[in-house]
Amino acid sequence: MTPSDVIKFAKDNKAAAVDIKFNDLMGMWQHFTVPVSELEESIFDEGLGFDGSSIRGWKAINASDMLVIPDPKTAKMDPFTKYPTLSLICNIADPITKEFYERDPRTIAQKGENYLKQTGIGDTFFVGPEPEFFIFDGIQYNSNQHESYYHIDSAEGSWNTGRDEKPNLGYKPRYKEGYFPVAPTDSLNDIRQEMVAEMEKIGIRIEAQHHEVATGGQAEIDMRFQSLVSMGDSFMWYKYIIKNVARRHNKTVTFMPKPLFGDNGSGMHVHQSIWKDGKPLFFGDKYANVSEMCLHYIGGIIKHAPALAAFTNPTTNSYRRLVPGYEAPINLAYSSRNRSAAIRIPMYSNNPKAKRIEARFPDPTANGYLAFTALMMAGLDGIQNKIDPGKPMDKDIYSLSPQELKDIPSMPASLDEALDNLHKDHEFLLKGDVFTSDVIQAWIDYKMEVDVPNMRLRPHPYEFAMYFDA
Repeated sequence: MTPSDVIKFAKDNKAAAVDIKFNDLMGMWQHFTVPVSELEESIFDEGLGFDGSSIRGWKAINASDMLVIPDPKTAKMDPFTKYPTLSLICNIADPITKEFYERDPRTIAQKGENYLKQTGIGDTFFVGPEPEFFIFDGIQYNSNQHESYYHIDSAEGSWNTGRDEKPNLGYKPRYKEGYFPVAPTDSLNDIRQEMVAEMEKIGIRIEAQHHEVATGGQAEIDMRFQSLVSMGDSFMWYKYIIKNVARRHNKTVTFMPKPLFGDNGSGMHVHQSIWKDGKPLFFGDKYANVSEMCLHYIGGIIKHAPALAAFTNPTTNSYRRLVPGYEAPINLAYSSRNRSAAIRIPMYSNNPKAKRIEARFPDPTANGYLAFTALMMAGLDGIQNKIDPGKPMDKDIYSLSPQELKDIPSMPASLDEALDNLHKDHEFLLKGDVFTSDVIQAWIDYKMEVDVPNMRLRPHPYEFAMYFDA
């Protein structure tokens, strides 16, 4: 759409308001709303002003004036507002220089797309994430000086088989047995399908939806692959739609990687491929019918994965999922078909257009714009430096002995370890000015000042069970 197309679109849909959406550094959508009378072609060039000092990881209060510049191509009608509302996704710009802000995640993804073209390696990076999430019936949590707790409730929870539900009808997925059961064990199919329907209304193509492995309402909805910035936008709509559909049904959704002890966590497998002039570049005559370029791309991700984790697994809770025994790929190896490897080469089809790699370690708390771009940058570094990924690992890695595992690198065991790796290894992200040193340092500083110490300083509830009588 052009700006004039957007204005006509708003009139045709009888929009009463315009919602201005943008992404903060950590990955949350922020917004403010203006009357539709303010929708003029000039705002797509001149932007609208706002206070950037109140946004996490952004401007100081003494330099807080910033602009949102709406992207007319992102115009959609918001499916959840009472009054018809046009939604626009925006970039952030400096009001004086009019340059896009280097800490704006969408701008970083746009620079990533431009850098790929500048390299001459390819012109399009396709990405297809598979975010997992839990649909719960309720959540209570609190943490203060003298208590800390959380309480999750789900009618599907295996822990509720003995609860008096007047009557309790059973059919609750057992731990680690929630993959693909039909109704009535899968009680959430209609809600997931409603989520799909809302996504399709705004133009997001969906490939499948299903119950996932864990009890308690774990789910997955898979979007069809898109180019980098487009998928970054769609991922934000994805979270927004899923949470709001759940709320319609008096339920709540979390993308936390590990909300339940003793069951599988939620990951976000990320499918990736590079194309040029309409042709896929990852198909070839090497292992699993991939190209040498694809193997080097894998080599780049494996080499930089400990640093990538700071963006792909950005919470302290992320590392409660990245442990052995719960299908989380902690060992940095690659394989065809093997889901215990951190990098998988799917073998569903031998069509060159379907040839791709799947990074299995990310999780859905990631900021999509940053995580997808960082993965691409690592892969491009592998191609440019012809990084050898080593030999494929076709065995079940979870069953290997410590002796067999000693030469296989692994993912970081904590967020602070991932941040330390990012501090040591981020030159590959700076190429083409895609990420800047300022962005990297701002990310590390925020996480080390907010996430890491807030977990370190608090007693853990289970410590009382282990140590109170010491």
